[in-house]
Amino acid sequence: MSGTSLDGIDVAIATLEGHGRSLSIKNWYGATYSFTEELRNALKRAASQESISVVELSQLNVRLAHEYAQTVRYTVEAHGEKVDQLDLVGCHGQTIRHLPDQVMVAGKEISSTLQIGDPSTIAQLLGVPVVGDFRMADMACGGQGAPLVPYFDYVIFTHDTETRGCLNIGGVANLTILPPNAGTEQVCGFDTGPGNMIMDTLCRRCLNLPFDEGGRIAKSGTVNERLLSELLCDPYFSAAPPKSTGREYLSHAFLQRFLDHAGQMSSEDLIATATALTAASIWQAYESFIQPTHSLDRLILSGGGAHNRTLIDLLGDYFAQGGTPVLMETSDLHGVDSDGKEALCFAVLAHESANGIPTNIPSVTGAARPAVLGKLCVP
Repeated sequence: MSGTSLDGIDVAIATLEGHGRSLSIKNWYGATYSFTEELRNALKRAASQESISVVELSQLNVRLAHEYAQTVRYTVEAHGEKVDQLDLVGCHGQTIRHLPDQVMVAGKEISSTLQIGDPSTIAQLLGVPVVGDFRMADMACGGQGAPLVPYFDYVIFTHDTETRGCLNIGGVANLTILPPNAGTEQVCGFDTGPGNMIMDTLCRRCLNLPFDEGGRIAKSGTVNERLLSELLCDPYFSAAPPKSTGREYLSHAFLQRFLDHAGQMSSEDLIATATALTAASIWQAYESFIQPTHSLDRLILSGGGAHNRTLIDLLGDYFAQGGTPVLMETSDLHGVDSDGKEALCFAVLAHESANGIPTNIPSVTGAARPAVLGKLCVP
């Protein structure tokens, strides 16, 4: 898995048995590999709203596949195992465009998404079958193609008596709601808006830092409440689910609006306000679309944002409103590394897809029907 934060590749290796809520994950381990600056810059350029050549996009599709294959090989061999012991690889790919809203193209309304890192190339390099390109099947059924993590949340975190929320704070933040003993038709989930993306971009632009480690910069700044209120009026936040978003919106149009209205704020105040925006937009999404029907007992956190103490404290303050505080904890306490969760998710989705099990959740994506996700590429 490599996500919208564009910081590198997470690899998870696992033994999987069973399906749905009967699925078990055993003997799993993982690793994270940073992109080289050259590759990261090329991916960032491709994922921006600026046009790149078809030649560059075609070549990057294969170059990234080589990187994915190499990281799988490194991870397995570092653990004293061999690639030929693998039965299957699942690869989400790097999102270059995610365009979930219907638009007219050559006389036909369509939506689309594009992830690069060619799965056929990975399969040939590793000699292992690969499932990739997970989003398109859901979109072909009228869905948003995202988020896909709610199936993993449903399988791993559904509880018999608790109402649970699973909040993954990567570049984009997404929230899954799991009622007690839920079936897939009862699961709710959507992208709430920015996760780390705007915070990280401001850290790079203003301070030449990759991110705000532990939220220390945000803690030293002051939130601009006027700007925060203006940003929370963005139409995405008030739009009802199903909905999803990505870099093409948050890192360009939205970020530019942020900066246009920021005036002469210090770097610390900018980052503090961006951090508050992530927390406030998550809470606003929960308050508007979830709380009227579901009251959370437990919120399970994952992603890079789970390490941002300032952000987590802000979320804790929001979710303490209403008299009964929500128990907040990381997915690590449930045996799922908070940084490796999404990579493990796509191992699960690949496993289910290879066995013909639908893994989109129509109540989450808005698809007309369940679908088996992904394309199987064999060596």
